[in-house]
Amino acid sequence: MSRGFWIYGVLLVAIQGLAACGNNPVEDEPIEMASGEQGAGDKLVVAFGDSLFAGYQLAPNEGLAPQLQAALKEDGINARVHNAGVSGDTTAAGRTRLNFVLDNLERKPDLVVLGLGGNDMLRGIKPKETRANLEAMLQELQRRKIKVVMTGMLSAPNLGADYAREFNPLYPELAAQYGAKLYPFFLEGVVMDKSLMLKDNVHPNAKGVTRVVEGLSPLVEATLMDNRSAVLEK
Repeated sequence: MSRGFWIYGVLLVAIQGLAACGNNPVEDEPIEMASGEQGAGDKLVVAFGDSLFAGYQLAPNEGLAPQLQAALKEDGINARVHNAGVSGDTTAAGRTRLNFVLDNLERKPDLVVLGLGGNDMLRGIKPKETRANLEAMLQELQRRKIKVVMTGMLSAPNLGADYAREFNPLYPELAAQYGAKLYPFFLEGVVMDKSLMLKDNVHPNAKGVTRVVEGLSPLVEATLMDNRSAVLEK
């Protein structure tokens, strides 16, 4: 993936302002629960991330949350996936709003899929700050005894080897430290296939999201079905 990701890095840095877009009228809409849709024993999953989670420029049923919910249902898991993606969010912004999102749900979620850090990287935010924000969110989820699946990001090669050495290990190291499951690279198998990407070459289209869900959903399912402690103690 090295050559392909180098090209991806060039594209990311060239159009990094797109990652901060927040004016799409569809992307930030949460999935509303139909009357009687969720009963006792159903799973509640929160997809907490940035524009990659929010459904940037996609129809309401094409984003990560609705497609993941459909995939879980197809595999016999009765779950609602709540869209808590906000375009342009950095880890600092996510850290600020995490408690608000969790406190305003109808109940404690069974799982949070945490996908932030891409905008930090695009803006050249120091990896130690990204690490601190992600760690604070993981600590809060651990305190609440909520299971976590992290979706990782990789540094664009244009940012240099030093940045990559600090940024890229964040996700596996924090996942191991806090007992979270890790999907190493959110756009794995998607980013270099133009048929799966929007014209901005940063965000997946509906088919691209389907490919992401194909890779991500088995990990989400396994984590939901794991009856062990939500997170490991430090």
